[in-house]
Amino acid sequence: MTDLRARTAATGSQDRSRPRAVLPALCLTQVTSWGVVYYAFPVLNPAIAADTGWPVAASTGAFSAALLVSALAGIPIGRILDARGPRAVMTIGSVLGVISVLGAAFAPNLPAFAAAWLLAGVAMAATFYQPAFAAVTRWWGHDRVRALTIITLAGGLASTVFAPLTATLAEHLSWRATYVVLAAILAMITIPAHALALRAPWPPAPPPPEHQAGAASQRVAGSRTFLLLASAFTLSAFAMYAVVIALVPLLTERGASTTAAAWALGLGGAGQTLGRTLYAALARRTNVTVRTAALIAAGGATTAALAVVPGPIMLLTALAITAGMVRGNLTLLQATAVPDRWGAAHYGRLSGLLTAPSTIAAALAPFAGAALSAPLGGYSRLFILLAGISVLAAVLALGTNPSDKRR
Repeated sequence: MTDLRARTAATGSQDRSRPRAVLPALCLTQVTSWGVVYYAFPVLNPAIAADTGWPVAASTGAFSAALLVSALAGIPIGRILDARGPRAVMTIGSVLGVISVLGAAFAPNLPAFAAAWLLAGVAMAATFYQPAFAAVTRWWGHDRVRALTIITLAGGLASTVFAPLTATLAEHLSWRATYVVLAAILAMITIPAHALALRAPWPPAPPPPEHQAGAASQRVAGSRTFLLLASAFTLSAFAMYAVVIALVPLLTERGASTTAAAWALGLGGAGQTLGRTLYAALARRTNVTVRTAALIAAGGATTAALAVVPGPIMLLTALAITAGMVRGNLTLLQATAVPDRWGAAHYGRLSGLLTAPSTIAAALAPFAGAALSAPLGGYSRLFILLAGISVLAAVLALGTNPSDKRR
């Protein structure tokens, strides 16, 4: 009986370990948090630059700084999640998110705007995928892929909902007023959802897999497989997030309106949702190394296609949707990378360490993309460079072969 109780606690098979409100709440809050704090910015940034006179590279740099803060904050937040669960972390993160968006809306100058985004970085670390993944990985145990897929299916709709919504609001309001409206939406949805839906008892950490018994998380983090995997994810994240932020200017460079480009970005989010429905089948039919390398390489292929196809906008939108499908699978790939290789005992900490460099790369990507587009001669050549980076990442991923996963 004792063994049975231990197993059910570890795997999340008890009713109390799978609180019914968690999945719906996290689905809703992921859509809203990503939509307001992340996806609204690339839509509003041209209006921000036009209204304030701030250089695009400077405002994008403030956004990049937020992602950098998110990477650094994710490691200690991961430790807190392992020990105490997600309720306090995600509720406080939602409050900080609202404050930061309002801070950006009312910023009188560029330093104040940048300070608001630094605060937003802490909110990202506390509300985006990582804490949500930690929650369902602990509560759902061995059935985590299903729960993770459901959350990311919903999260993939963030750009689909909020990029067009932001563009529509911006057609009738200033960018500052648009951010105020979005902050109100963020407050009304995410704060009560996190505070009320995540109250279930936090299950004890499951034991590590037998082959990892007695192995400290420090040893895993220093292994060859972990370091190669972190490198591959870092390069892939740089390319992927540069593509996301640069997609709107790429399309407008080719004659699309801002609204049409925003719709392409938004439909790419729908592609993420569609792609994630395929991940479970892909996981059953491939080993973890092949899956990792193939998906990263597919990301490079879609980036190259966006670089060389001149139009029309419908074809470019279709490519954006395809790129979104790959991006959606890459999110699930990273979410399951730690438990697939090393178990869930130290998920929060190991996941924070694994994703920190990739989040830093994602932080630098928007600024680097904006800075490199001019000397490279436009966004098409930038996308060719990003495709090459993805290919290099795929090659590194091939080095994380199954025989290395226990080191």
